[in-house]
Amino acid sequence: MTGLLGRGPTRDTLLLSPGRGAVAFRVSRSSALLTAAAGTAALAVATVSLTLGVFPIGVGDVLTVLGGGGTLIERDIVLNDRLPRALTGLGVGAAFALSGALLQRIAANPLVSPDVIGINSGAAMGALVVLLILGGSGLQLVLGALLGALLAAVLILLIAYKRGLHGFRLVLVGIGVAAMLSSATSYLLTRADINRAMSAAAWLTGSLANRGGLHVAIIVTALAVTVPVLIVGSRHLRLLELGDDLTRTLTGAGQGRKVVLLLVAVVLAALATAAAGPIGFVALVAPQITRRILAERQVGLAPSAAVGALLVVSADLAGRLLFAPTEMPVGVLTAVFGAPVLLYLLARAHRIGAAG
Repeated sequence: MTGLLGRGPTRDTLLLSPGRGAVAFRVSRSSALLTAAAGTAALAVATVSLTLGVFPIGVGDVLTVLGGGGTLIERDIVLNDRLPRALTGLGVGAAFALSGALLQRIAANPLVSPDVIGINSGAAMGALVVLLILGGSGLQLVLGALLGALLAAVLILLIAYKRGLHGFRLVLVGIGVAAMLSSATSYLLTRADINRAMSAAAWLTGSLANRGGLHVAIIVTALAVTVPVLIVGSRHLRLLELGDDLTRTLTGAGQGRKVVLLLVAVVLAALATAAAGPIGFVALVAPQITRRILAERQVGLAPSAAVGALLVVSADLAGRLLFAPTEMPVGVLTAVFGAPVLLYLLARAHRIGAAG
């Protein structure tokens, strides 16, 4: 973007225009700095992960391969094995974080995320139906995860909606729906063939092992489709936090924008689940880290995505290093570190409610 128009309403804000037109974008200095720092760190961790494995490759050799050089063996290992894993981790982390940030802003509640309220469980359930009952894979699994997430979201909204979306009502209903879906998932596993059940159980933990070009294509497509919508729709997130009545009074808009943003959040969570399994707590934790660093001055979608990518690739790298020669699935580590954050947010919400 070019054409700097000048400072925005605060010293931290700049107003940018893509040209001479009337459209302008407000950019936060601190938000841009956090995005650049977290994004650079995520890329650095991903690059280091390309060097690790049964056949170690130096960072310099990895960069040579990425530049088009290297031996045939190095190119095969890096490009066909390790690079898809790293790219999937970056994309999945960004997608989960964006989904969580959207839901938390729309519901005005830090406890709302696709894994907590059952959207991830719906996606996992839909994918398992394809894997265990229909015997499908690939794009069929993607469609199953997307359909499952959409059905779960519709069910949650139908039950939770009462003169608008209220944060704690949404959380309680979502936890109940997630519990029902988890029970259905367990039932499917008990009725499946032992080999398929073991494969599905490993997938349910959330893992980046054995990722390939299809998984990269899934998450890249998800981000390519949803990010342009977010660029336009993110301007309305702060207004949506004010409530339906006040938003309608200030903008004259109905529920259309909220429905579109909710749909984007569901699609991101569903396709991220299809690509790497239901990796827990990234969608919950990444937006909270971002909001605390930025002191909640900005919507923070871009920095949340960068922080989410950093969390996933870092957890994956830690799972490979700390438990070598075996690997700990990334979903296990994110749950270990994410669960205390959830408990903290619950305790904080209780203290605020008691003080009120």
